[in-house]
Amino acid sequence: MPADLAVIGLGPLGLPLAQAAVAAGIPTLGYRTGDESGSLSPAELRRMLSGGFRPATNPAELGRVRTAVICAPTPRGADGGPDLGQVQAAARALAGQLRPHTTVILESPVHPGTTEEFLLPLLERGSGLRAGRDFHLAYSPSRVDPGNRDVTPANTPKVIGGLTPACTESAAAFYGRLTDKVVRARGLKEAETVHLLETNYRHVNIALVNEMAVLCHDLGVDLWDVVRCAETKPFGFQAFRPGPGVGGHGLPQDLSGTAGRGLRMVELAQQVNSRMPGYVVQRAATLLNEHGKSARGARVLLLGVTYKPDLADLQGTPAEEIAVRLTGLGACVSYHDPHVPVWSVLDRPVPRADALYEAVADADLTILLQHHRTYDLQGLSVKAQLLLDTRGAAPTGAAHRL
Repeated sequence: MPADLAVIGLGPLGLPLAQAAVAAGIPTLGYRTGDESGSLSPAELRRMLSGGFRPATNPAELGRVRTAVICAPTPRGADGGPDLGQVQAAARALAGQLRPHTTVILESPVHPGTTEEFLLPLLERGSGLRAGRDFHLAYSPSRVDPGNRDVTPANTPKVIGGLTPACTESAAAFYGRLTDKVVRARGLKEAETVHLLETNYRHVNIALVNEMAVLCHDLGVDLWDVVRCAETKPFGFQAFRPGPGVGGHGLPQDLSGTAGRGLRMVELAQQVNSRMPGYVVQRAATLLNEHGKSARGARVLLLGVTYKPDLADLQGTPAEEIAVRLTGLGACVSYHDPHVPVWSVLDRPVPRADALYEAVADADLTILLQHHRTYDLQGLSVKAQLLLDTRGAAPTGAAHRL
């Protein structure tokens, strides 16, 4: 069966798009750009294969689709900005096969200007075709919320900006097969900057509530009750909650050096959020000390080491730095996570607790880093000698909260 769509990059952005396309009845080709972290269960893969999905390893197959969406990951590079290495590899693989009238869309997180200034020349040089005349080129910020069952491609509006109005309309026609609402941006840079604003909005607001968590602890104020009350305001407020740090694939971008200046608030937010793992370890050491124990030699159990609840994704998880810092203090660190059977930090395996309740009872301190659905915080808090809850999930009074 010939494919209508090629999804290039099968990580946390590309796989959900491929799944949505197959569910919408679009024959889809999946092409990996590198060692990507996205994965499918055997049942999910069987459903996709039966629905028209086909993995591809030969770039020649990319020349037989009408739409190609590049979803290559862009991890933080040495300069702090997105590393475009896999986007470049995807563009080169596609360019050699690109045919006239194909619609090429970039969804990878990038700085404004990347589609036109970086991707476009690669495609044109490799294909001999001209963007906007021979093929369509557009950008659409990915809007994936892993683990959120209420958010689907169908009910999530899709923003599209094209090199030309015709490019925008071609991309809109494709996404109109997947979603109930398509929003047209004025152009490529506007669409790219939508991603910038949405990602930075998350990080800045998490930083604000993380700073409030530290302040409220010093003042003896229950921040979690403050947030509970504040979120009843029907306008001008959206609730964010603190945590041990910010993980995930959406990196904050302060655009330092771009247009002569960066985003100072985003830079400050990164500083605040990057201090949270150290603050958690400081609180842990203080709690142990208050109960007559030293961090050195203490048995510390970390509950939930993924960056998001009910997922196996470890991208950017603050648990790693917390484990490193605790080990540096001489603590004996172990972990439990129903989604992570094996976990290594700095290339050293961290002991995994198989018997959860026994491990909690045995630990001098248990730290809840991620509230997975399977954790019974009421029961765990009864078993724990000391419980530090960084997610505000334990019953009031049953744990020491962040």
